[in-house]
Amino acid sequence: MNAHKEQGKVGAFPPKADIEALIRADHRDPFSVLGPHADGAGGQYIRAYLPTALSVQVLDKDTQQERGSLEQGEVPGLFVGQFPDQRPYLLKVQWAGGEQISEDPYSFGELLGEMDLYLFAEGNHRDLSSALGAQCVNVDGVPGVRFSVWAPNARRVSVVGDFNIWDGRRHPMRLRHPSGVWEIFVPRLQPGETYKYEVLSHDGVLPLKADPVALRTELPPSTASKVAQPLSHAWGDEAWMQARGEHHGLNKPLSIYELHAGSWQCEINEEGEVRNYNWHELADRLVPYVQQLGFTHIELMPIMEHPFGGSWGYQPLSQFAPSARYGSPDDFAAFIDRCHQGGIGVILDWVPAHFPTDTHGLARFDGTALYEYDNPLEGFHQDWDTLIYNLGRTEVHGFMLASALHWLKHFHVDGLRVDAVASMLYRDYSRKAGEWIPNRYGGRENLEAIDFLRHLNDVVALEAPGALVIAEESTAWPGVSQPTQQGGLGFAYKWNMGWMHDTLHYIQNDPIHRTHHHNELSFGLIYAYSERFILPISHDEVVHGKHSLIDKMPGDRWQKFANLRAYLTFMWAHPGKKLLFMGCEFGQWREWNHDSELDWYLLKQSDHLGVQKLVGDLNRLYREAPALHDQDCVPQGFQWLIGDDAANSVFAWLRWSKAGEPLLVVANFTPVPREGYRVGVPFAERWEEVLNSDAEIYAGSNYGNGGAVATEPVHSHGQPLSLSLNLPPLAVLILRPVQ
Repeated sequence: MNAHKEQGKVGAFPPKADIEALIRADHRDPFSVLGPHADGAGGQYIRAYLPTALSVQVLDKDTQQERGSLEQGEVPGLFVGQFPDQRPYLLKVQWAGGEQISEDPYSFGELLGEMDLYLFAEGNHRDLSSALGAQCVNVDGVPGVRFSVWAPNARRVSVVGDFNIWDGRRHPMRLRHPSGVWEIFVPRLQPGETYKYEVLSHDGVLPLKADPVALRTELPPSTASKVAQPLSHAWGDEAWMQARGEHHGLNKPLSIYELHAGSWQCEINEEGEVRNYNWHELADRLVPYVQQLGFTHIELMPIMEHPFGGSWGYQPLSQFAPSARYGSPDDFAAFIDRCHQGGIGVILDWVPAHFPTDTHGLARFDGTALYEYDNPLEGFHQDWDTLIYNLGRTEVHGFMLASALHWLKHFHVDGLRVDAVASMLYRDYSRKAGEWIPNRYGGRENLEAIDFLRHLNDVVALEAPGALVIAEESTAWPGVSQPTQQGGLGFAYKWNMGWMHDTLHYIQNDPIHRTHHHNELSFGLIYAYSERFILPISHDEVVHGKHSLIDKMPGDRWQKFANLRAYLTFMWAHPGKKLLFMGCEFGQWREWNHDSELDWYLLKQSDHLGVQKLVGDLNRLYREAPALHDQDCVPQGFQWLIGDDAANSVFAWLRWSKAGEPLLVVANFTPVPREGYRVGVPFAERWEEVLNSDAEIYAGSNYGNGGAVATEPVHSHGQPLSLSLNLPPLAVLILRPVQ
């Protein structure tokens, strides 16, 4: 029986209101009209709304024999028919550009499980990146892509892409009450397809929206999401992952090389055009370099997809997708694997504080303030022209929690450095009186963000054991790195911004004035054990007119390099884990520019090469000498010997290992060599120099102590013995006892 013979029966065509809603593309429940529906007599109606289609035939799913045609009535694009029995079918659609045979998207039932929807609404779906977004799945044995997106206040959501000529009438989605998630399965769709969501709000159709849970994106400046195939990388880092928790112990060395993936090294042609290396090319160059320099970890500035390169990734829009600038998600997984197999950990900068206002992004995603606070006094960052996540909303809380776990679990990332924590903690952050809204108790603390950060750290400890979560937090908020059970925020470490500010201010002074700033180098020891600290010399210190690290140093060229070597040695000998931004390790003169690579040609000059050699030796000493790391976070690991010699700008201290093995550190921050300077020591017949930042191999003046100094039975600095040392100018000595 041909379908067209039956189309006069009641029910073959839907009610006029439904037809008009389909035409207007504002039907709230297209599945109630389209697809197969029982006719009450054992047969079924089949309806398809396919604007611009020329004709539609129905095929038997098993035999692919034609069962009949769907006929087009007065409404262009609306095809209907009635069939005597109910069985699986295919639609054969004739388009002006060719023929398409596939299952009917509206023949599939509900897709997401109730538990997925419940956990999402609760804000505790730990694997959201495998649930929402575009998932390559099989439904009833049919391969295709399941799309699902949260837009609770939308009137209609459609998925659009090249596969439906970006026509929002073709694939309107099903709303799953009460979660606010819309879903549809598009059969036979392949990985690599570009797509967005067309959202009809109560005020009209919005600009097309990228998928908030996209796993892959187009290359900027294009903004569409792409259907990603499931990660297929064959990991070879089992040994690293099993031992990761041991690597990250508080008593272990943690020395981090911070870099921007696009501008560490890149390819520049004769016309000056820049091509970013992909993840494989970057690994070929970066892994041996980091191994040579002895860093334990790298930290990547945000690699989550972001529309504006000039934001350096700190305004990301795709919290689950690695940037297409450097390759595919599998390429990124291979990069991390290469690092792990090379003994290098990988930390990612991650931004849960705010997001950009781009119309294709999260901003007013369904026509309402969905991911952000509605009130700009809560939801808009004036400094950064960005929107603030409303982490008090369970779905947003869970969205960001799932983003963190996505990188840690699916990509084997070893840690997240959480950007701009201070802006999350305070409702009045960078706001004047009257420009902010107090919390429910009338205070300035952002209680929702505090709850989120604590939950994040607790969940990471459970779901990704051994992974680090590090706070960039610039205020005196108490307990940032204290366990949540003790009322803290639960971070593994906090960046020591106070130390960074004070010591850089000190070192930029001409040595003749340093006597008046002596306490700036020693003040950090007063609070050094109030948190578990990382000492950061990050990208923020070498941009926006702040000068490069070496260009902050006073004096002539020789003094600048001597100051830089002394400062780096002081940093490595100071309690706290280490972080150094790329380019600082060889004394790049110019400020960092994200559009070009580092000035590697400088390494042809001995003074630049000397700084690089020093950083490598500092890292090796830091890793090999327990005194420099195994009591980093407890006061027993540090003992002042000389902290008050402001007149000579000299400092001396002991670093102690748990086994009672000390290292002596003596710093002279003036350009005056000091002969016979006495420093007390606790024991040993002689002390040998293990590092002198003024050594000839570092392009220094090579003034020192001939490799070792014998102790003398002279009490000094509360110690029974002492050394008479030659202190090189603008330099730091590190010595160890030899029995």
